[in-house]
Amino acid sequence: MSKYQIRVSNSYKNQRKKIKKDDLALIDEAVTKLANGEKLEPKYKDHKLKGKYKDFKECHIKPDLLLVYRIIDDVLELYLAQVGSHSELF
Repeated sequence: MSKYQIRVSNSYKNQRKKIKKDDLALIDEAVTKLANGEKLEPKYKDHKLKGKYKDFKECHIKPDLLLVYRIIDDVLELYLAQVGSHSELF
């Protein structure tokens, strides 16, 4: 059982539909690790964001495939906000 309950934004749902199946498996692998409370390996370049996304983190699934998420510890929730390339997200 996962440590965190996963909740997704409508943006994430729509963006996910445009991603290739091979890449979806890579995204799911990272999401599973995050949901289980595991720290991501350095290859993901996991880091906090700034500005209007200051409450969120970003990890690199592939060099130009990003997952923007937030962990809300007080309610044990992993919120998946967006997924896509740098140019699509920022």
